[in-house]
Amino acid sequence: MRNPRNERVSSDIDSAGTERTCILSGRKAARDELIRLAISPDGLVLPDIHARAPGRGAWIGVSRSDLEIALAKGKLKGAMARAFKGAPLTIPDDLAERIDTALQRALSERLGLELKAGRLLMGSDRIAQNAREGKVAWLAHAADAREDGSRKLDQAWRVGRDAEGSGLTGTRLPLDRMALSVALGRDNVVHLALNDRGAAQRVATLLTRLLHFQGQDPPDSGESGMDDGKGPARAAVPATTADCGRAQTN
Repeated sequence: MRNPRNERVSSDIDSAGTERTCILSGRKAARDELIRLAISPDGLVLPDIHARAPGRGAWIGVSRSDLEIALAKGKLKGAMARAFKGAPLTIPDDLAERIDTALQRALSERLGLELKAGRLLMGSDRIAQNAREGKVAWLAHAADAREDGSRKLDQAWRVGRDAEGSGLTGTRLPLDRMALSVALGRDNVVHLALNDRGAAQRVATLLTRLLHFQGQDPPDSGESGMDDGKGPARAAVPATTADCGRAQTN
């Protein structure tokens, strides 16, 4: 990634405040809920999912369908031109697909890191045992997981949290068992659990952003795959936003 020609070296990444603004919808939101766009050395606009690329960036927080409409109507091109002060830019036609792929990769990589750190549990029997013992902070199921298997683990989790009758359930992931198996280097990964609330928060933040971009609602409080440690049947995923704010690039 690079700075546009003739622009002073500055960055929106470390500037004051945790809020950023969406160049398309015109509303403010926490930066962790948005997607940063940056420029490659050859002037290509690309997703900077982890917001690490140096120099100026622009932020978006709309769904994939809204982004594709903005691309088709030229609205993104105009917004980017204003955000980058007329620097020569090329917006790829498949930008929405690149963002979706990058978000899925970020989630998969985070799950892999938590696995290496010993915080990710796999296997129905192991998850069920830890869930009943109250040791599960986050529970999730592959997109193609069977309902009966998911229900059994959800029930075990509610028992361990003393939350029977609460409706607390694991999160249905936007990744199927094949994608999870490839990402984690294991065979037939269908159910996942985390035994650490910090890890659960990190995963939930990435998951919420992916779900929002895909046009899906994140799990509601009391029905999410995350235990926030505030007592029985209380669960939360970082609030998503369907809104972002005006262009903030410095």
